[in-house]
Amino acid sequence: MPDALIIERDRLEDLISALTARGYQVMGPLLERGAIVYGPISEATQLPAGYLDEQDGGHYRLRPSAEGTPLDHALFRYVVGPHSWKRFLFPPRQRLWRAMRDGMGFTLESEHGDPPRYALLGVRACELAALVVQDRVFDNGAFADSGYQGRRKGAFLVAVNCTRAGGTCFCASMETGPAVRDGFDLALTELLDESGHRFLVQVGSERGAQVLQGVPRRPARADEIAAAQALVEAAATAMGRHMHPEAAAILRRNQEHPRWEEVAGRCLSCTNCTLVCPTCFCATVEDQTSLDGSLAERWRQWDSCFTTDFSYLHGGPIRRTSAARYRQWISHKLTWWHDQFGTSGCVGCGRCITWCPAGIDITEEVAAIQATEQPTLAGDP
Repeated sequence: MPDALIIERDRLEDLISALTARGYQVMGPLLERGAIVYGPISEATQLPAGYLDEQDGGHYRLRPSAEGTPLDHALFRYVVGPHSWKRFLFPPRQRLWRAMRDGMGFTLESEHGDPPRYALLGVRACELAALVVQDRVFDNGAFADSGYQGRRKGAFLVAVNCTRAGGTCFCASMETGPAVRDGFDLALTELLDESGHRFLVQVGSERGAQVLQGVPRRPARADEIAAAQALVEAAATAMGRHMHPEAAAILRRNQEHPRWEEVAGRCLSCTNCTLVCPTCFCATVEDQTSLDGSLAERWRQWDSCFTTDFSYLHGGPIRRTSAARYRQWISHKLTWWHDQFGTSGCVGCGRCITWCPAGIDITEEVAAIQATEQPTLAGDP
């Protein structure tokens, strides 16, 4: 990191102010109802200082850091919560158009106004990878979503390197983290030790450099660069989960495996895994009409392949059982996504494991199926 810079903890306020002054709506992590969520940030004091998250299958708890240590005041020691950044670029509910009665006809109004300009503060490496996956879905040439394009183009990304791995994280095995590599405007690594509380900053774009001009900074010392790298490397070795490297091929070979029925016995089809996933993009469209017939609106909102009606075709749904729906989700995520988009649909954030009420583990399911396969002996055809 030859061009790495240092900004002191107190100067994070200047960074938020610099973004606001440039017309960005700053969105960042907030502590709300016992979880880390993403929402509007106007000052650094709103950030969840001194909190850690405990995550396991079907388990999420926030707790304060150990008192009496420098980590009491860490701002980014948590990993990820139930929210993902896609909610700002691909909103959970969005009006597409509305039609108002005008005499004998209707006046149609589309929703293609100026998109909001978001500055997303605290984007992790896995979440950057998820944004790239979403780009392949919504910003793909002839079939691009113009609303997504506008919000994505205007977004300023302040990434944060993970210095701690969560219990359900497996980004290292997906090669999507914990270190951010590209796709950001600015990237922060939090350093908190006897020398003070500060952030090592990498500049990833020209507009990132311009924003940083208004923030007091200094060149990073060699020992600070080494300390930042060591923290991220430690997080990489402390992952709570691991995805089998041949997951795509394993699932492709086992579409009729009895494990699908076993997992269906636990699956509630609650849709939690798809709603917290940072890459899932299923949606449905609903039309609404006022009682007097003077107004009609069309809305798009998130949906899930776990709902029975999602696969409804003429005559009924084609995936009637929980086993079929779970197989569709995990196979699409880990296998068919490669065929469609040239990459996995999973970035290893672990949210689907944490927020599943039954504690169903996507990495465990792949491993369980693989464990039943007969090893190929040398010399076999």
